[in-house]
Amino acid sequence: MNGGKVYAITFVVALALSGNSIACRQTSVLAGNAGIPTATVKEVDLQVKVFTKGALQTQQSRVISAPPIAGGTLQIIQLAAAGTQVHTGEVVLEFDPSQQEYNLGQNRSDLEQAEQEIVKAKADAAVQTAEDQTALLKAKYGVRKAELEVSKNELLSQIDAQKNILALDEAKRALAQLEQDIRSHSASNEAALAISEEKRHKARLAMDQAERNIKNMRITSPIDGLMVIHGNRDSSGGMFFDGMTLPDYHVGDQANPGSSIAEVIDGSHLEISAQVGETDRTNLKAGQPVDITIDALPGESFSGKVRSVGGATAREFWDDNSKHKFDVNIELDRADPRLRPGFEARLSILGDHLTRAVSLPAEAIFEHDGKKIVYCDRGHGFEMQEVKVRALSEGRAVLDGIPVGTVVALVNPDKKRSGKPKESGSPAPSLGASSN
Repeated sequence: MNGGKVYAITFVVALALSGNSIACRQTSVLAGNAGIPTATVKEVDLQVKVFTKGALQTQQSRVISAPPIAGGTLQIIQLAAAGTQVHTGEVVLEFDPSQQEYNLGQNRSDLEQAEQEIVKAKADAAVQTAEDQTALLKAKYGVRKAELEVSKNELLSQIDAQKNILALDEAKRALAQLEQDIRSHSASNEAALAISEEKRHKARLAMDQAERNIKNMRITSPIDGLMVIHGNRDSSGGMFFDGMTLPDYHVGDQANPGSSIAEVIDGSHLEISAQVGETDRTNLKAGQPVDITIDALPGESFSGKVRSVGGATAREFWDDNSKHKFDVNIELDRADPRLRPGFEARLSILGDHLTRAVSLPAEAIFEHDGKKIVYCDRGHGFEMQEVKVRALSEGRAVLDGIPVGTVVALVNPDKKRSGKPKESGSPAPSLGASSN
């Protein structure tokens, strides 16, 4: 082959490669260097949509617990069935009151006995008081009589006069002793009466307590709602660990005082609790509309709006996922009697409408050392460039930090060429099907 032919072939090949390069930057997705698919950064008008899942939960519920009654376990004799619609004041749980009824009868008997003792103590005190008053009058008369005899001592012999003085002293001592005995009798009677009255007070309190216990064993619903039965932790001796399946409480089961038996859930005020990633959280705010589908009601659609967006991350201590999650609460626009707490919901939250937003397919975003990056085609090869992702919506990413018209790789060029993963980087998850 002569030099002229070689020059001509080289020129044609160069021209073809130049045409391919121009075509690459004019189309949005095609095979780039080494067969690597690419996309072009564009300005687009975009409706931000955040997709996530959540679960229906109630804004209001009341726990139904066994009453805090001392004396051992309580036996359930009535329990509303799970899923039953109950109303305020309706009996939903009842325990066997036999022991408390026995206690009530015993306490009533103790009360009657104490009242009889009080009557007897008062009667005995009255008799004792009458006897003491009679004795006191006699003693005082004896002192007075002795004093009169002493007043005659001038007319009597010395011996008789001395006898009268001794008799007076003895009468006074007897009166003083009697007065002391009367005070002792009075104190003793008061103490006996106080003991009987205290017995009556204790018996009355115990009887009132038994009556309250009997009343508390019939538990009514505090609100209108749906009955949900809890797992019987008492069946496992009070021990429980994650993943353990507990049988529901049933009529005939024993329950410890204070144990949570059931819950009444207000189904007329349901909301949806969900979580979103850190990028999506920046595009959400209260009042944004939400399209909702419920897995348990296929073919049905519901609407709502964002009620609140959590300001702090929600992350379990055992979760190895480094991406923070934020709580989002969705308020339904209308109640529906078919909806139940626990139903799973799929949410499409309509965020802001962006005009002339810098955008490219979400699969062009990768992670490297904890940063978001893209691989830009620089003509001689692909280079990493850090970007800031403002939003992810329906397979597209809205970016800051990259000019319009830049051609980026849709796959990791290093992985594509080597055929194995590169340790320093990992692709970011895509939220939707890729688009131009």
